[in-house]
Amino acid sequence: MTASVAKPGLRPANPNFSSGPCAKRPGWSLEALADAALGRSHRAKIGKSKLEEAIALTREVLQVPADYRIGIVPASDTGAVEMALWSLLGARGVDMVSWESFGAGWVTDVVKQLKLTDVRTFDAPYGQLPDLAKVDFDRDVVFTWNGTTSGVRVPNGDFIPADREGLTICDATSAAFAQRLDFAKLDVVTFSWQKVLGGEGAHGMLILSPRAVARLESYKPAWPLPKIFRLTSGGKLIEGIFKGETINTPSMLCVEDYIDALNWAKSVGGLDGLVARADANFAALDAFAQTSAWLENLAVDPATRSNTSVCFSIVDPEVAALDKDGQAAFAKGIVSALEKEGVAYDIGAYRDAPSGLRIWAGATVETSDLQALTAWLDWAFAQQKAMLKAAA
Repeated sequence: MTASVAKPGLRPANPNFSSGPCAKRPGWSLEALADAALGRSHRAKIGKSKLEEAIALTREVLQVPADYRIGIVPASDTGAVEMALWSLLGARGVDMVSWESFGAGWVTDVVKQLKLTDVRTFDAPYGQLPDLAKVDFDRDVVFTWNGTTSGVRVPNGDFIPADREGLTICDATSAAFAQRLDFAKLDVVTFSWQKVLGGEGAHGMLILSPRAVARLESYKPAWPLPKIFRLTSGGKLIEGIFKGETINTPSMLCVEDYIDALNWAKSVGGLDGLVARADANFAALDAFAQTSAWLENLAVDPATRSNTSVCFSIVDPEVAALDKDGQAAFAKGIVSALEKEGVAYDIGAYRDAPSGLRIWAGATVETSDLQALTAWLDWAFAQQKAMLKAAA
């Protein structure tokens, strides 16, 4: 690779490859929000009907079992996970499984904030999964389905026994609508609108199995719960939360945008279509990586490579020989060059992850845009490599 690499002529039509908030659906415009219930109470008939529609469409597109509750909650995926941790944990020991920054964050919350004492942690470095065979599902288990900042996912739910005694709490925010969640193995599933469907931020989704509901109604945590976390009243589930009666005031503009995204999802084949789009997007990036001399997938095992948050390491020998700060600066140079050209925005590795690139490949991204991007990646790498040589 040399500085003589010509600037590509074909540009991605949509340069938005951020891992959250993610690209809007193809063809999106502000006109999609024209029917939003603006200036109206979310508790009025029109507001509640919109919230109920969002829940019903979620169930349909994501193929959530009929006996699972679906609720719209505040504070994005983080709020949904925290509600689950603070409301459900403590009844038995808990195994925490993490292999990237968000999973590690849930470990911190459980150990340092909830201060639970019977906690076992199973972690792995970026690019790998922990040994899932060591997890004890007679205990409660908390894990991410897809490691957003590492590009490593669980390939399926086979590692979870059907006859488990504990609850499984799954942060699925960068997996839902792009990967097949095994709901029979999951008791709590959380995600946010701004990921795979490209919705707006600040709202989370909380999905509860009948087993999770039974725990909520039979177990009272030893610690006080703020109003924003409370899912029960008088020992019974607050059913209204799962029928569009949100705990706090939602943005009806964001609700309308989520409904639009869900209807688009139906138009491309529902869950099957969404998964196929994400798989095709990953395949385009993976094919590039397989022939590249300077970058490779951060995820070591092909079976665990994410089809949404695709993470790459820069493995060119001269770059790899740099110290940590030098490697980070080189990667940032590639990101800056592409942003300056207007062909790719927000594709740097997450701040806590190893230096490199992270490119979103979820269903709202067009495969043709990723194919166009790959030539620009080679171009930007060549520019940075020439500057590195010049500075030597």
